[in-house]
Amino acid sequence: MAGGKQTPRQKMINLMYLVFIAMLAMQIDQEIIRSYKDTNDSLTNTRQTIVESKNKIFYATLQEKAKTSPETYGPLLSQYEGLSGKTDALVNLIEGYKGEMSKQAEYDPNLAVEESFTALNNTEPATNLFFKDGDEKNISSKSTDLKSKVDDLRNFIVSNFANNSQLKDVAARAQKNLWAEFPKDDKRAKGGKNWFQYKFYNQPLIAALSNLELIESEARNLQADAISSMLQEKVDADIKFNSYEALVSGPSSIMKGETGQIKVAIGTFASNVPGLKITGVQRVENGQGIITPNTGTTGEQKFGGEISFTDKNGKVITLPYSHTLNVVSGQEALKEQNGAILQADKMMVLYRGLQNPVSGAILGADLSATTLSAPGASVSGGKGKWMVTPGSGSTVKLTISGKAPSGKVISQGFDFRIKNIPPPKGQIRGASYVSMPAPSISKQTLTATLPDFDFPVSFDVVSFKVKVSGKPVMPINGSSLGQVESLTKGLRSGDVVTIFDIQAKANGLNGVVLPNIGNVIINVL
Repeated sequence: MAGGKQTPRQKMINLMYLVFIAMLAMQIDQEIIRSYKDTNDSLTNTRQTIVESKNKIFYATLQEKAKTSPETYGPLLSQYEGLSGKTDALVNLIEGYKGEMSKQAEYDPNLAVEESFTALNNTEPATNLFFKDGDEKNISSKSTDLKSKVDDLRNFIVSNFANNSQLKDVAARAQKNLWAEFPKDDKRAKGGKNWFQYKFYNQPLIAALSNLELIESEARNLQADAISSMLQEKVDADIKFNSYEALVSGPSSIMKGETGQIKVAIGTFASNVPGLKITGVQRVENGQGIITPNTGTTGEQKFGGEISFTDKNGKVITLPYSHTLNVVSGQEALKEQNGAILQADKMMVLYRGLQNPVSGAILGADLSATTLSAPGASVSGGKGKWMVTPGSGSTVKLTISGKAPSGKVISQGFDFRIKNIPPPKGQIRGASYVSMPAPSISKQTLTATLPDFDFPVSFDVVSFKVKVSGKPVMPINGSSLGQVESLTKGLRSGDVVTIFDIQAKANGLNGVVLPNIGNVIINVL
């Protein structure tokens, strides 16, 4: 009743309603915090486990190249070491800030979001770290230090790489993305707030950690792209050798009357080697000496000679070579030898559900009559070449059988491991972490791929989910992001879009739908 006194029952209903609303708001906040944490963890894991480890490997490769070709790679090594030092300085500074804020908030990254919600939602650590006495208008010395390190790294990249055709794209990216302040024409700058106020003032701990991680990830990615470009081979580079070996390839035994060929070359050879001379061969083609042995009579034949060339300093390098060939006849071939040979053509592993090429032979036996069996697996083919499709289990025994020249039946089994195909990765534009303007997101297509996998397996994305901070999760069928236009409208630079729960149908794997495909992170420019 309007204006009337409420009954105790009505007061209780009103109180329960308020409690319900509060609990609902808390749950929404938890989902937002969870999304931030998942994104931050994904970025950190990618930087630490992929990008930084790749940089270490590439650095060792660049060092070796600088030793063998100092005039070409020495200056690049010096530039990269300068880049690495400035990147390390920025990353180390940020990691220190992360640790300081986490300690103040009493945040334990090993706890679930529900248990660490209070710490992750704490706004005081970021405000205290980046602003003097919590004053929004007065940034701290640590803010100044961060901006100085970012500016130092960006200026180094631009000044050293902008005029290099191989590295100019890296310089352009740094000039565009590596900032700790808003450009003058940025709408947010015109709103009266500076970059630090926008990113850190009164921001939850997890948001501040994510904003710092984006800077670290971009710095490490720029470092990785720079060294990848530095390691690209120079088209006009001289052929250089620091170790040499005579390379002889050819059969050790051959049937009477068959045509054989033996090749002699320098290990890691090229088609045009200065001063190349090969003795003991019939002709030289594309940097290789060719020998066509006489197979009209049985017996042992020996071949040998020298291979020489002139190195970049004008020094003549001479290397000896030798090779022995046995010419055998019919049933005499390998009559004293027995045993079997079997190998998996791809990594000595059989992949479940795929046709795995397997080659095998029995010494001296007729390949056309050689068989292969594999209980629990499908086998097709013949004449030493089979396709094996394993089923369940972790191992499978392949047994090869045939008749030796003596008529004896030889059979031998080999145990092979069965592995599932590795999990594919979700990608946009060929990467799992991409940066693009918000209007471009809805124009993208999501893919699932297996990088560096040798089998003909492809994937068709059938469904996925999209998460934008502060908005409900959007489930999508198919592979197009066209439906997310309404979800991404109004996103600002620094916002993050997470694509997760990707499901894809495998082509070439009996149409199996694979879950748990790696997430895709989109950083809004």
